Amino acid sequence: MRTTTKWLAAVAVGAMTIGGMTACSSSSGGDANSTKTLTYWASNQAPTIQGDQKVLKAELAKFTDETGIKVNIEVIPWTNLYNKILTAVSSGDGPDVLSIGNTWATSLQSSGAFVPFEGDALKAIGGKDKFIASSYATGGAEGKAPTSVPLYGLSYSMYYNTKMFKAAGIDTPPATWDEFVADAKKLTKDTDGDGQIDQWGVTMAGSSVSNNAHQAFVRGLQNGGALYDADGKPTFASDGEVKGIKQWVDLIGADKVVNPSDAESVNGSDMAATFADGKAAMFFDQAPGASLAARNFTDYAAAPVPMETADATGLLGTQSHVAGINLSIFKNTGNLSGSEKLVKFMTSVPAQQSLNKSFASIPVVTDAYDDPAFKTDAIKLKQEILKDHAQPMPLQVSEGQMETLVGTAIKNLLAQAAQGKDVSESDVKSALEDANSQMTASQ
Repeated sequence: MRTTTKWLAAVAVGAMTIGGMTACSSSSGGDANSTKTLTYWASNQAPTIQGDQKVLKAELAKFTDETGIKVNIEVIPWTNLYNKILTAVSSGDGPDVLSIGNTWATSLQSSGAFVPFEGDALKAIGGKDKFIASSYATGGAEGKAPTSVPLYGLSYSMYYNTKMFKAAGIDTPPATWDEFVADAKKLTKDTDGDGQIDQWGVTMAGSSVSNNAHQAFVRGLQNGGALYDADGKPTFASDGEVKGIKQWVDLIGADKVVNPSDAESVNGSDMAATFADGKAAMFFDQAPGASLAARNFTDYAAAPVPMETADATGLLGTQSHVAGINLSIFKNTGNLSGSEKLVKFMTSVPAQQSLNKSFASIPVVTDAYDDPAFKTDAIKLKQEILKDHAQPMPLQVSEGQMETLVGTAIKNLLAQAAQGKDVSESDVKSALEDANSQMTASQ
């Protein structure tokens, strides 16, 4: 497949920052009627790669029984997935179907490497109306045919240890950021009297570029900032962004409620492990239920992400981006019909109910909510957040690059704070201005 020079230039910074690129497995080639095997790249949703493989193999065995089409599954860690997709796009050597973080949809759409879901292609997967509107809207740039459709629905919530809260005399989860920091300080303590803190108020994945970018988005909007202006120009160092990211970095630095070692933590599984082991009382995540269940940890509850003011609405009331995982089909698939059948199967009601139960995510298909498993308080909370307190990540071609540049800038700031450096507001502004300059220079 061919990609434009402009698009390759736009993603080059992101690819170099993420790390060395790896070769991709080849897609199923040949005539569509002769190909009986599909290659599917899946994102890592379970606590382990092996857990994903077990769930997906069991589900896709049903697809094989129905269609006679075998699916070769490769589960790819989040630290490698975006980079591997870029390699596949630039080389033309990729899978038939793949999972993507929905925040990358517009960036990847601009490559021209994926099948647009319109006309016969959209009809083949069951049409637009079966999907929840907010999730479907993440499939690409506004006004263009999406090149991805939703698979798993997610939103950020705050998870807290109910026993620790009770022991600290905290009756309700914090509703505002000031309350959150105050509670975190109460919960940060030396529990065994050896002079060392062994229970922290908060845990984070400070080395996760994507998690950091999500926090920049939410904390920035809550403080009146934005990552892009109305014309689509990057505004990483706007006053609201600087203030919001300073709040996040201060959790390790000035507030001292996060273990400095968390600056090296790379993913949600690390946070879930720290939380379940009783080493931290709170964290923000999208769907840690499977990871916590795997550790037999149940002493927790979910609450909305704190805001600047408890009654904030609109952009100031943002608690999450419209999070989730989408599915795309590579244009160079040797089996378009089979790929469409796989997407239709994965977004069918039975598969949606089965997969979202396994991964503690929420369905993106309206009719799947008939299952009692999706009528719990935790699921209702996520639905409310997505309905009233979530915004889509910027629907810009450069969004993937933005995540890399801003997320890496925050990663470096957190590392400085962890080393004991006083990270000032001017330090935050300088780091974001540098990221903004890199973005502008590549466009």
